[in-house]
Amino acid sequence: MSAPRFLDQALFAELAEKAAASPRKRQHHNFHAMEEPCHRLAVGLQPETYIPPHRHLSPDKAEGLLVLKGRLGLLIFDEDGNVTDKRELVAGGDCVGVDLPPGVFHALVVLEPDSLLFECKAGPYRPVGEGEQPAWAPREGEPGAAGYLAWMRSLFS
Repeated sequence: MSAPRFLDQALFAELAEKAAASPRKRQHHNFHAMEEPCHRLAVGLQPETYIPPHRHLSPDKAEGLLVLKGRLGLLIFDEDGNVTDKRELVAGGDCVGVDLPPGVFHALVVLEPDSLLFECKAGPYRPVGEGEQPAWAPREGEPGAAGYLAWMRSLFS
């Protein structure tokens, strides 16, 4: 039997520091083993990170996101890349998270430094696959990603 692991201010500070130092400007802390059926992780996020629009097509890949610290912008897209919904997710605010059903294109924008979210979805881990990354948005590291991130961020100004 393993010991409980806590989501405390020490973990939050560690993730914020590691996210700031990371080239991707985010850092995961897994509470699960990769083979476990339920993946639970804390993610430290900085405003420069680009989380491109994507979806999870597998019927068991609903995704729960809960903001523990800071502020994120959530964008929901239709099949053609039109924004159909947007919401600020704010720790301690009116809306602190979302439960995303499978098949919904979504993206996150970090609106406050040192933000932190808790994510839960079915395992095992599987990279985003065919049909899960839209042709209408650049992937991470591709030309145009910085401009697309700036556009997504502008929707929350």
